[in-house]
Amino acid sequence: MMHRSFTYVIPIYLMTAHSHLQVDQENQVAFLVLQQRFSQQYNEIFLDDLAEKTVVIIPSLSLDAELLQTIKGVVHYEERMLCMLLLLRMPRTRVIYVTSVPIDNSIIDYYLHLLPGITGYHARQRLTLLSCYDASPKPLTKKILERPRLIKRIKEHIKNPPLSHITSFNVTELEKELALQLDTPVFGCDPSLLHYGTKSGSRTIFKELGIPVPEGYENLNSKDDIIKALALLKISNPSLEKAVIKMDEGFSGEGNAIFSYHKYFSTLSQEEMEKEIETALSSQLKIIADHISFEDFIYKFCLMGGIVEAFIPGLIKESPSVQCRINPNGETDIISTHDQLLGCESGQVFLGATFPANCEYHHEISLMGKRVAEGMKMLGILGRFSIDFISVKEDNHWKHYAIEVNLRKGGTTHPFIMLQFLTGGIFSPEDGIYIMPNGQTRCYFATDNVVNEKYKGLTPHDLIDISMCNGILYDSSKQTGVMFHMIGALSQHGKLGMLCIAETTEEAHGLYVKTIGVLDRECLC
Repeated sequence: MMHRSFTYVIPIYLMTAHSHLQVDQENQVAFLVLQQRFSQQYNEIFLDDLAEKTVVIIPSLSLDAELLQTIKGVVHYEERMLCMLLLLRMPRTRVIYVTSVPIDNSIIDYYLHLLPGITGYHARQRLTLLSCYDASPKPLTKKILERPRLIKRIKEHIKNPPLSHITSFNVTELEKELALQLDTPVFGCDPSLLHYGTKSGSRTIFKELGIPVPEGYENLNSKDDIIKALALLKISNPSLEKAVIKMDEGFSGEGNAIFSYHKYFSTLSQEEMEKEIETALSSQLKIIADHISFEDFIYKFCLMGGIVEAFIPGLIKESPSVQCRINPNGETDIISTHDQLLGCESGQVFLGATFPANCEYHHEISLMGKRVAEGMKMLGILGRFSIDFISVKEDNHWKHYAIEVNLRKGGTTHPFIMLQFLTGGIFSPEDGIYIMPNGQTRCYFATDNVVNEKYKGLTPHDLIDISMCNGILYDSSKQTGVMFHMIGALSQHGKLGMLCIAETTEEAHGLYVKTIGVLDRECLC
């Protein structure tokens, strides 16, 4: 493959916009220039482990604030990117990690003790932890932008600005503004391209690339649009029992709702059906996010826009995903494949994932992922993203429907990063296996949603002590065991995440079951 750097093309509309958009124009041009600098420095920064560089980690969930508030302990989701502390294994790399609230020292030590060939003291000298001391539900990046003195401190710790970059959960206008203030590029997607990561944008791309999607309609903007789309779906498929309504910028199943059709709908004309759906909409709609009323759901849908698509039935059904990366050299990589565990009553909420995906179809979804990645590259997308599918087995054959592109790090990102940093292995998308340097293979089960009222009151120190005493903590000599994350959410919310690494997926899930049993037993003491 020919190696080249991306050229960030400044769109013509930026040069011809009206004068009142002059500031936005200048900011966009400055951001594109900043990103071009990153593109030019990429090989030096990423391909040399001994190069001096600074990585500024901003684990902000810059998403819809109201939907975020429905997630228990959401401020502690910023801890999911603590896996990036293992970048300190490179002895000339500095890491700046910024959070809403301070992270307990015992949690930091828990990660640093895993660094291969690096002492904790050496790593600590190159690690800067900064906090906003603000637990409000606002996105972390917004909190940082409201604190100019904090921004100044971040800049002071960036020792070599040309060899630095920001890594974040997602890249919005907030992260763009922070990048400009820090004069530091972002390894991620330009916010002007975020439409391609919405539900409507994803469906548009999939259809242009000839990748199957559920029957449905995108770019909807009103309650009337929803009603008409629901009617047209039922007319097209009289046996359809359910449809899914999704806000364009929903995430992890939040922002979704399921509509159930009455059996007699199939006997109606389109006009009659639309009237019946309008009458039944509020009673027949199951909204996934807790504490969001029907009126609020419709209001937010109209603000965001969204899609309506057929609910895919199936006795044997899976929810695989493909993780991709586009680097500034123009190379597209399939990083990993997972089978996602979706749960709750709706079956729409992300609970965890198994790596790698089912061997029966990992190659098929990898090829589809590669096609999408190549298409996204042509649009100017940069960085990590994932593609979600619904896969149904019929007559011993799997049929895959592409659901959405997530232009952000997600629930399957940090477990794989942690596995790579811990074991130094590589994933083969052709074979669907992860191979370590010693030739052994590894799998894992990962979840962000271990929740139990009995766990409330357990401190980070308690969790680590329990893990060590029961022999479940990750063992670097065996390269198996359990890594915890979101530990800060445990005491207040009884919630944490875990990554269970083993030789097989069955053994990995067995580690998860064993760990839950240990925690349950210890909490009875």
